[in-house]
Amino acid sequence: MFQDGAGVPRLPLRSAARQGGSEHPVSPEQLAALSAAGVTIVDPATTYVGAAVRVGAGTTIHPCVFLEGQTAIGSACTINAGVRIIDSTLADRVTVMNFCVITASRLAEGARVGPFAHLRPESDVREGARVGNFVEMKKTVLGPGSKANHLTYLGDATIGRNVNVGAGTITCNYDGEKKHPTVIEDGAFIGSDAQLIAPVRIGSGAYVAAGSSITKDVPAGALAVARGRQTNKEGWAERQRQKRKQKA
Repeated sequence: MFQDGAGVPRLPLRSAARQGGSEHPVSPEQLAALSAAGVTIVDPATTYVGAAVRVGAGTTIHPCVFLEGQTAIGSACTINAGVRIIDSTLADRVTVMNFCVITASRLAEGARVGPFAHLRPESDVREGARVGNFVEMKKTVLGPGSKANHLTYLGDATIGRNVNVGAGTITCNYDGEKKHPTVIEDGAFIGSDAQLIAPVRIGSGAYVAAGSSITKDVPAGALAVARGRQTNKEGWAERQRQKRKQKA
């Protein structure tokens, strides 16, 4: 048992038995120690841990979870089934939904990730932020209270507080030779299916219209629209049907 900087007790998990170089599920001794420390492992037979992994009291670990490397998990967290966490730090009251992969990343208190999210190295999910299904992050800060809930790629980005990142948003960070940063300031709203072509900055409180490809900075409080104008051709469908009939 040890204490973190806030004096909260943490339990270092002992190394699981090894055979042929592979890591085995939690042993009865480990399970007893974890239970005594207030950690719940729902299915010890399918839960894998590393020698240096630490878990706080009140955390629940569901089946088929892999905790590896220097991972540290705070108190009152929920790690749902099918999750793999490597060399990452989770603060208290973090929820990781099913089938996420988290590597060399940090999740602050009250963060929620998944299901089916991928946090690559240097992802930093701040207090109360939300990362949803089929979202990938790499070397990105997602600020407190911000949300990226659906089908999004965020790479080399710094995102402020209370930002909404709409479904299908992509930070286009690679030009074929170099990576470039995207900055989204506090309170901005990124509409669905937007491409943010880095390097680019979205100002505080700005809006990006859905379907836009943004290549220039957007001033604070502005609305950016970068998409083709819709044209409705009345009667077009019927004319096409008549043409097909004439050819038949």
